[in-house]
Amino acid sequence: MSFGLREGPYRQMTAPRPSTIVCDVGALAPDAAAVDALARLQLTARRLGCEIRLRDASVDLQDLLDFVGLRDVLLVEAGGQAEEREELVRVEEERELDDPAG
Repeated sequence: MSFGLREGPYRQMTAPRPSTIVCDVGALAPDAAAVDALARLQLTARRLGCEIRLRDASVDLQDLLDFVGLRDVLLVEAGGQAEEREELVRVEEERELDDPAG
């Protein structure tokens, strides 16, 4: 007796589907085309019962997602490598009141 793949005991063998798909977007340009593609990808994933999480999203891409109102839809993984930003430090010099350099 022989069974085809869609018959007998093989019919019930399926691989578990992931519920979360991690998408590395580190090299993605932060522009409208990227946001559109990611939103469509998330929509398709949700229709299939999954969700997309973005890994290594640049600060500019995160800001763009905030701006267009999709930050709650396109979830960004915490702990990604954020761009380093220089902090402005304000330094005030102490000097005497009668100092002519003032």
